[in-house]
Amino acid sequence: MGILRWLGIETKGSDDDGDTETVRRIAAQLERLPDDQARHLAAFAYVLARVAHADLDIDETEAREMERIVSEVAQLKPDEATLAVEIAKSQARLLGGTENYVVTRQYRDLSTPEQRARLLECLYAVAAADGTVSTTEDGEIAAIGEELGFTRPEVLSVRARWREHLGVLRK
Repeated sequence: MGILRWLGIETKGSDDDGDTETVRRIAAQLERLPDDQARHLAAFAYVLARVAHADLDIDETEAREMERIVSEVAQLKPDEATLAVEIAKSQARLLGGTENYVVTRQYRDLSTPEQRARLLECLYAVAAADGTVSTTEDGEIAAIGEELGFTRPEVLSVRARWREHLGVLRK
């Protein structure tokens, strides 16, 4: 039993494994994957959706890029990647403010430094899918980078590779 449950103040949507409702819901749809891999992918997909939803709109190009990335990273069939992304998008829209930090922290705990670095790069790919990384998306990626344990210079190093897409630098 976790200390929050013992104290009677456990947050809604968490359990003894530390999974949020978001991670459990997405992972449940990825039945053919081992539990750890499904949980990792669920958190990964949600963090992608977090960036796509930062400007309160997940457009079709961002959704397609998320599906491509999720399919590639997890070697999923297209329909499985689409399902994982659809659930992640739905959860980001419904629970974004309350789950963002918790799911990102869970991803940090489930992943290696190399996987976190790949996620950071993928966040910029999703944000740039429509041609521009908005200031809002850029700020969200910076916050996620910090939550994942990156220093500001490390985040800026990745950001520099996406310079031509940064809305703040466009006329």
